[in-house]
Amino acid sequence: MTFDSAVLALRRRLWRFRGVFPYVVAAGLVLWAVRRPGVLVTLPPPQAVQTVHPNVGVHTRLTDEVEAWKIQRSLAMVREMGAPWIVEYFPWPYIEPQQGRYHWEHSDTVVAHAANQGLYIIARLGMVPDWARPAPDELETTFTYLDRDHYGDFARFVGAFAARYRDHIRHLIIWNEPNLSFEWGYRPVDPAGYAELLRVVYPEAHRANPNVVVLGGALAPTLEPEGSSAGLNDLLYLRQMYEAGAGPYFDALSAHAYGLAFAPDVEPAEDLINFRRVELLREIMEAFGDADKPIYVTEAGWNDHPRWSWAVRPSERIQYTLDAYRWAAEAWPWCPVVAMWMFRTPQMLYNYQDYYAFVTPAFQPRPVYHAVQAYTGNIAQAANGP
Repeated sequence: MTFDSAVLALRRRLWRFRGVFPYVVAAGLVLWAVRRPGVLVTLPPPQAVQTVHPNVGVHTRLTDEVEAWKIQRSLAMVREMGAPWIVEYFPWPYIEPQQGRYHWEHSDTVVAHAANQGLYIIARLGMVPDWARPAPDELETTFTYLDRDHYGDFARFVGAFAARYRDHIRHLIIWNEPNLSFEWGYRPVDPAGYAELLRVVYPEAHRANPNVVVLGGALAPTLEPEGSSAGLNDLLYLRQMYEAGAGPYFDALSAHAYGLAFAPDVEPAEDLINFRRVELLREIMEAFGDADKPIYVTEAGWNDHPRWSWAVRPSERIQYTLDAYRWAAEAWPWCPVVAMWMFRTPQMLYNYQDYYAFVTPAFQPRPVYHAVQAYTGNIAQAANGP
């Protein structure tokens, strides 16, 4: 078939459908617009968080949320819950997939909508792009493997991030749970290596934004002993970080404070993982002369899965969550925020993690959402729904 005859045949087919063709085109344009993030999303007038408890925060999971309207809706619901703080993950390979070539579109969207909702962002930075890892024929590695040869590359990314968002993001978490082997590239954990990472990153971040707050640690609460293949006890790890000289290279500590099956007022102990374990980290900071530095709780919470051994009942989850916010506000003057894990995921995970969520993927609030909404003083919104 020649080109001309093909065109003629196409015209004849279109003529047969001339009555419905405008509707087909219109439907196609709607689908095209909906599938493109941000096309139909505009920023409303700037909003402000109304709350009587400014330490309330949540860990959002917008990293893999594609559609801009869902990003906007998630952050609007955070504001409507009365939480001024969010922790959000900005993976390095998503932004710099090729060395020196930055893709800021998604992070720009998240930051713009968070700023529009009046939220403070604590940015968690980590993960490693392929180009910053050994070639597979040299060494098989995971997406959390960062060797010293590429500390400078990561530092430059942190500096670029800090510079781009200096007007909206002041708090940067450097890596996540480096005291777990999984988060350290399935290698033996290395407090001295992490201290060196902070030493390289810290000046780059402050050069880009002198007012930035570099958060070190983000340690997982664990009882793993020395030599464990899974990780290292967070208390031992923090001591060894200080002994390796990390102290001058972070402005605040990021800590994870999961309650498991224990109420938030249960006293801390070195052989127990509970919410107040953070107080033991605080004692180590004070022993090393860092009493002036705050601790930001960037992950915390309770799980109400009906069949998980470390879960609690839904009513207990609500009470423990509110009591944890209260405890931090009243007993921890060095803790500006407690960010609960996690607000919402783009889709169901079909495991116990779904039972940490405050809101379902379909934006249905779970009971804990309304309880926090009432706690922060958003009574009308709690009564009427988001």
